[in-house]
Amino acid sequence: MSYELPAPFKEIAREYPDVCEAFQSLGTQCHNAGPLDEKERKLAKLGIAIGTNSEGAVHSAVRNALQAELSKEEIMHVGILAITTVGLPNAIAAITWIKDLLDKS
Repeated sequence: MSYELPAPFKEIAREYPDVCEAFQSLGTQCHNAGPLDEKERKLAKLGIAIGTNSEGAVHSAVRNALQAELSKEEIMHVGILAITTVGLPNAIAAITWIKDLLDKS
């Protein structure tokens, strides 16, 4: 599944290319800093996004997980696991955001 970067990010990238390049480089360095494989990193990033209660971050993490060929079941499991950590209302919100993208794929 390919996707286009969100318009606000593209706008910032045009206005501040050095900042966006540094941000992307930092992301690459963080991903390469430890022993987690790509699948584990994508699941961890989704869990972190859910924990921040950010719709945009959850959407981004789901897009990245789908691009890495994680299954819908694996992605949904992270949302279910969030129930006991972030609480039912926040987890339901996150599951709704996850389904926004899963329903389109």
